[in-house]
Amino acid sequence: MRLSLRRFDLQLRHTFTIARGSSTIDPVVVVSLEHDGIVGYGEAAPSMRYGENINSVTSFLTTLDFASFHDPFHLESILRFVDAAAPGNCSAKTAVDIALHDWIGKKLGLPLYKYWGLDKNRTPVTSFTIGIDTPEKLAQKIEEAEEYPLLKIKLGSDHDREIMKTIRGLTKKPLRVDANEGWKTREIAVERIKWLEQEGVEFIEQPMPASDLDGTAWVREHVNLPLIADENSIRLHDVPKLQQAFDGINIKLMKCTGLYEAMKMIHTAHACGMKIMVGCMIETSVGITAAAHLSPLIDYADLDGNVLITNDPFDGVKIVNGKLILPDRPGIGAVEK
Repeated sequence: MRLSLRRFDLQLRHTFTIARGSSTIDPVVVVSLEHDGIVGYGEAAPSMRYGENINSVTSFLTTLDFASFHDPFHLESILRFVDAAAPGNCSAKTAVDIALHDWIGKKLGLPLYKYWGLDKNRTPVTSFTIGIDTPEKLAQKIEEAEEYPLLKIKLGSDHDREIMKTIRGLTKKPLRVDANEGWKTREIAVERIKWLEQEGVEFIEQPMPASDLDGTAWVREHVNLPLIADENSIRLHDVPKLQQAFDGINIKLMKCTGLYEAMKMIHTAHACGMKIMVGCMIETSVGITAAAHLSPLIDYADLDGNVLITNDPFDGVKIVNGKLILPDRPGIGAVEK
């Protein structure tokens, strides 16, 4: 097996601001895994929040030696080797995972959803994310999101009420709110959530810092909206302990090392009686389409990272009236433009 890397600097349509900071360009690494004349694509979209950047991804991937592996179908052994190569580096590991799944699907001539026995017609509607911004920019973003029936609003700043007032003056669509750890005390979190209960909000994502799980559990006892874990929900071992504080989890391939572990997280969360969202970073259609193949199994989707950019080098999953439409091409179904 031979792995090659390409860097892409993804240009965002608008400056993207959340409680932690802003960006206009997000670099990613797309990998190509070649074996037996077939090429599988994968992607790493690193986040400093999880200790990665474009250089760490490149360094990790270029040190991997697959000489002892001669068959991509040995998925578990290969991924165990990749995971043990170094701690962390989750998005870099994800790139290998996606590429292997893409290769296997192409070798078998099956889209991933068929390989897993899933019904592509059961994909959910994805939310469209509106980042923190000025009232003028928020109005522009709401207009551009006209085709999306469901919006995800980034909050967690001192301007939360102004943002929601602006948005509710422009649209009556159902909303989901993501605070990205922005409410630093349980009292602030409860006050904001109780107010949002009157604003047509479905649930709140990560209201408090991930380090304060007990505080989040306290908040949950004092509010009526469901709470969904994001920054608290990284890998499989996190899921059981989150039952005490959250009603559901947000699984992102770039946090959990890829599709193989994401599937385990889905089944574990189901067993724990928790709701499941699959989300994303800013990614090309390689990463987004790979995640979308899991979507028939989940409750909520937030898979819009590829439509927030202007220079996606790949074509894959489509969104029609908000609904995810999976490609019928083999593997993940993402192809270069």
